Amino acid sequence: MTNQTLFDYSPINDRPPINWPGGAKVAAYVGLNIEHFLIDRPSTSIWPGTADLVPDALNYGWRDYGVRVGIWRTIESLDRHGVRASALLNSDVALHYPQIIEAGLSRDWAWLAHGRTNSILHTNMELEEERAFLTDVVDTIAGATGRRPRGWMGPGLTETFNTPALLAELGLSYVLDWTNDDQPYRLNVPGVISVPYTLELNDLALFSKGTTGPEFLQIVKDQYEQLRADSRDSGRVMALALHPFVTGQAFRAKYVDQALEYLAAQPDIWLTTSDEIAEHYLRTSAAG
Repeated sequence: MTNQTLFDYSPINDRPPINWPGGAKVAAYVGLNIEHFLIDRPSTSIWPGTADLVPDALNYGWRDYGVRVGIWRTIESLDRHGVRASALLNSDVALHYPQIIEAGLSRDWAWLAHGRTNSILHTNMELEEERAFLTDVVDTIAGATGRRPRGWMGPGLTETFNTPALLAELGLSYVLDWTNDDQPYRLNVPGVISVPYTLELNDLALFSKGTTGPEFLQIVKDQYEQLRADSRDSGRVMALALHPFVTGQAFRAKYVDQALEYLAAQPDIWLTTSDEIAEHYLRTSAAG
């Protein structure tokens, strides 16, 4: 049996208060998953019946729609409501879709390392192999964007036991993989924190269960309202996870737009990036 030692138990009602800039109660960000998929590997699928075929035109085409079409609809909505994305970036995206990198650079997106490709999970690596792999991912993103990523989310939210410490060596300061809180918290790795991400307010999870566009919009509102109510004494974080091959589909796009419109209109929200949330928390919270 391996005990969990990466972070300590800390009930949310027994912590020093978090104060967001400008007196905001909820810090919110859009985690925009920008991913590259291999044509000869099974991955996220809309129809399991062909998922093991090579090539799998049905599922690969569905995923590929995101970078060809869906992301550009999402960008229009982000622009319309003044939202900077937190780009969860496979490093292979920089090699295959440079126009997306250019679009993000012109909008000052935050860039997070999201592995190399979402066709391969980040697992089963020895220490030196993983060190070399992470160095390549981080260096590729830095070379394409002109800035080193500060945050990490593994493909499929995967890590090894060594990942946080290796990321710290590379200068990264936060991870999104541990979706167990509504606030940032410090890991037992010096200089590294967890920032909330979400598997629930996540288009891939919601729409795969049959959620409709209007229901998605109501879920976004309900999430914000509850977090706002919870934040009487200490700030909360709201993550909205989007995949362009899901919410970039034409019949869903207007509901994403309406959700962003709603969030942008809230007086108690700090609509920001995961980078800025992490930086503020690291700068203002006591080390421990």
